Amino acid sequence: MRRAVSTEQQSIAQVVSDHLRDIPDFPEPGVAFKDFTPLLSDGAALGAVVRDIADRYRGRVDHIVGIEARGFILGAAVAYELGIGFVPVRKAGKLPGETLGVEYDLEYGSAHIEVHADAFVAGAHVLVIDDVLATGGTAEATCTLLERAGAEVVAFEAVIELGFLEGRAKLAGREVHTILTV
Repeated sequence: MRRAVSTEQQSIAQVVSDHLRDIPDFPEPGVAFKDFTPLLSDGAALGAVVRDIADRYRGRVDHIVGIEARGFILGAAVAYELGIGFVPVRKAGKLPGETLGVEYDLEYGSAHIEVHADAFVAGAHVLVIDDVLATGGTAEATCTLLERAGAEVVAFEAVIELGFLEGRAKLAGREVHTILTV
């Protein structure tokens, strides 16, 4: 059991690092999944991460966009902290009403994501949030989708970056911030 952290005494990257655990062979053999659910269960640590992200974008964005599924958790909390709206980007077929979608390649197949066609007005400034930046495919597809929907993507933010997968390269020319690179 992890004890609550005094975030005043630690850097935000250290807070994240202290609350990660590796889950071997998930979601498939040979993969070491970086699980940040221990961070979510520590109120002080979660609050510190949410405030850190919110402070970076305060006054710069109109909406927070969270990528399914863990991006929903962080994105909604950051939107609440900033007093602005939250927009989910979901897997195909999960949103009711008219949607816009994009199909993209993953390292092990393909995927399709969607956003509501009326999620924001043209020119809205949005911050895209996810838990992990890995290969960058989902992040890149999300940014493309949102721009097709009329939004201006201000930045992409993730708690953890798997630097060895070089996903940041797919976001070249975009503002990208991650709290911890492993």
